[in-house]
Amino acid sequence: MLKEAWMLAIETLSWMEMQKLSERLALAKTIKQLRISDSNAIKLAHRLVIETVRRRNFIDKFINNALKPNAISEFNLGVQAFLRLYVYQTRITKNWSKIDIKEAKNIAKLARSILGWKSLQKVERVLGLLLTQKPALIFRDVSDEERVGLLTFHPTWFVRYCFKIFGRKGALAMLEANMQTQQTYVRLNTLKAEENEIVERLFEDGIKVERVKQLKHTYTVVSTRQPLTKTKSFREGLFYIQDKASCFTAEAADPKPEMTLLDVCAAPGAKTTYLAQLMQNRGVIYSLDYSRRRMAVWKNDVARMDAKIAVPIIADACNPLPLEMEADVVVLDPPCTSTGAFRKLPSAKWRLTRRSVDKMAEIQWKMINNCAGKVKCGGALIYSTCSVTVEENEMLIERFLKWHPEFSLVEITPKMGLSGLRGLEECQRLYPHIHQCNGFFIAKLSKK
Repeated sequence: MLKEAWMLAIETLSWMEMQKLSERLALAKTIKQLRISDSNAIKLAHRLVIETVRRRNFIDKFINNALKPNAISEFNLGVQAFLRLYVYQTRITKNWSKIDIKEAKNIAKLARSILGWKSLQKVERVLGLLLTQKPALIFRDVSDEERVGLLTFHPTWFVRYCFKIFGRKGALAMLEANMQTQQTYVRLNTLKAEENEIVERLFEDGIKVERVKQLKHTYTVVSTRQPLTKTKSFREGLFYIQDKASCFTAEAADPKPEMTLLDVCAAPGAKTTYLAQLMQNRGVIYSLDYSRRRMAVWKNDVARMDAKIAVPIIADACNPLPLEMEADVVVLDPPCTSTGAFRKLPSAKWRLTRRSVDKMAEIQWKMINNCAGKVKCGGALIYSTCSVTVEENEMLIERFLKWHPEFSLVEITPKMGLSGLRGLEECQRLYPHIHQCNGFFIAKLSKK
């Protein structure tokens, strides 16, 4: 089992580096490639990958200090992956204090059997140093922003950005919260059964939940005996694993039965299925997304959750939408930098640069403009992202209001977050350190 787990972890990290894949996609690709079915090996590999990637900048600086005058980037992807996993397992899981030489030798032996002794020959000399080197060495001659980035596992540019937008105290609280384990939420599906009945069914499946007071059907998962996706109640569509910030978007849209809705960037289906639930499966929801792969997942989830009023449309919202209609509500949750979801998607931190924010904002600008014409008079446009940057949120809404005077911001209910920045008090923001969920922004615009 241990060898299979390390094979999976090394290959997954290699795919992530080579093709810039997310943790989930890279692991799924590797499982299929290596034909590994041992659930314990997969579970261990997933933990190794997630926790190693989360600390990527710290681990790389620690390794490069030991490799001097060489650098980790000079070696092939398999060796790079092994060195990172080696540091995580032998040092970080031991809180940098305890040294387990036997374990380190066994891991090195595993790596030789997976990668070949020739591949590891050039780095064998540093394995002992990595086992004994003090982590404090990497903080020599670094700036304040870089030091904070290393301690909280964030890129220096992002630390600098957060200091500027949120102030040092607020930024540190948010950055430190990103180091903690992501809270799991589920949304109960009242299209399948009454809420009380579903809670009882979950309990029978070994899932204990607590109600999120501000929202209608959202619960915190307190404990579970097995993975949620392996339970009978999940297969039967009694619940959807969905962050409470995402549930908030659907409730802010305030959909009613018999309405016509347009859900843009709809896959994999969290919003569509909740909107259908709030509409009691009466009316119609046009769900649009450009990705055929993601829409295949959407199709499965819509069927599992019994959302009968959803109509799939494959199209790119960066172009004029291929629909001759106007909707009562248009919900746009565009691609974003995911800077509010670093706890859940740690690899996103290392794919981004400061320029990524501006590039993404331009994509979002095209999408929101294309959505504007699909809102009927008296209707509403909901805009949301799981990003904390102002360029993707408040600044984009300010720009939109100048170009579209027929729209105006309106108050959002429920009032669950803090007011938007730059004086946009009608908008709401959620933060990981305050609201125990993804960092999130939402604006509701009414068309006169």
